[in-house]
Amino acid sequence: MAQHLDAEVIVVGGGPAGASTACALAREGVDVLVLDRARFPRDKVCAEYLSPQASRILADMGVLEEIERSDPAHLAGMMVRAPNGKTAEGRFAANHGFRGFRDKGLAIRRTILDEIVLRGARSAGARVEESVRVTDLARNGSARVSGVNTIAPDGQPRTLRARYVVGADGLRSVIGRRLGLVKTSRIWPRRIALVTHYRNVQGVTDIGEMHVDYDGYFGIVDVGHGKMNVAVVIPMARAREIGESKTEFFERWIASRPHLAERFAGAERITPVRATGPFATASRRAWSPGAALVGDAADFFDPFTGEGIYAALRGGELLAPYLIEALGRTPADEGKLLSGYDEARKREFGGKWKLERIVGMAIAYPYFMNNAAKLLSQRKDMADLLVGVAGDFIPPSVVLSPRFLFTLFISPAFRT
Repeated sequence: MAQHLDAEVIVVGGGPAGASTACALAREGVDVLVLDRARFPRDKVCAEYLSPQASRILADMGVLEEIERSDPAHLAGMMVRAPNGKTAEGRFAANHGFRGFRDKGLAIRRTILDEIVLRGARSAGARVEESVRVTDLARNGSARVSGVNTIAPDGQPRTLRARYVVGADGLRSVIGRRLGLVKTSRIWPRRIALVTHYRNVQGVTDIGEMHVDYDGYFGIVDVGHGKMNVAVVIPMARAREIGESKTEFFERWIASRPHLAERFAGAERITPVRATGPFATASRRAWSPGAALVGDAADFFDPFTGEGIYAALRGGELLAPYLIEALGRTPADEGKLLSGYDEARKREFGGKWKLERIVGMAIAYPYFMNNAAKLLSQRKDMADLLVGVAGDFIPPSVVLSPRFLFTLFISPAFRT
């Protein structure tokens, strides 16, 4: 007797990764059920930045106009300050011959963005259940995943069955852990972030800022409505110094740096300081029989380059066609099909993963960051290329050549 199914695909997590996956599946007629433990709108610790190419996916989902009506900030580029005080700025719209879907990125509170993209998935035909906590995977007597075990809003346990389960439940994914696919790197750089929001910080423009120091880095970006997303990211080795007061540590870190402290004179913190991390997680592969991972549930290295939301949205787009084909085939074909999803992820994100690790090395060793900032302050063309890669519209191969990397990190040391 055929087993009763509650959906063809259950997506665990209603953020950008889950909403993108559900939207793409539902539009092709797949019966999709999205489960999230939160009730939307809900907040999430995040850099709250979307690259220019993210707008292309939001437009395809039919939600870009609504996002624009919510009055997000528009970012023209990024500025990086090295430990030696050198600064370099790159812009998305530049004379490098590449053009993104738009000339600017977006910055928007997750309380606004996530509710809109999840509504987009609903409009496409996905069903959504909020305040449902997924506790484990269900299996059908073999190793194959056949659904999820949940706690319903009324506190009652419930098992929901599906042909496929998608883990889109973020950095500490329940699905990824239960599948045994996700591991945390035990080598450097492992970091945690403290994130909050302020009003009235001086000197904030349409350029996102990253300030690298010898013991971590600081980021600030306008996210609309007069609010700024502010983050301090430190090595895991310093986590004990935070103690019981994240706020005190956060404010002390900023106050000890005069170039930042003067900009916070008269500023008002408007949300609690919250922590997330450690980062540097990756999956051995992004699927298992009956299940797949997408977004931060599959991998997350470091927030410095800030493309997590784009990768989540794009990952959902990549996964959906493979699941649709697998639904029309027998389980015997599953391995080949979902291995294709893994290969597609590597093609799409592999170059960015390499660049993220190179940037992580430069942050961990200030010698390299100082050299890079010295050169980029003089070579705006190179700065624009790097920002374009971070903006997801320039191929990473453009900046991963040995010549470019040597020029960036090593050659300034030989200059006067």
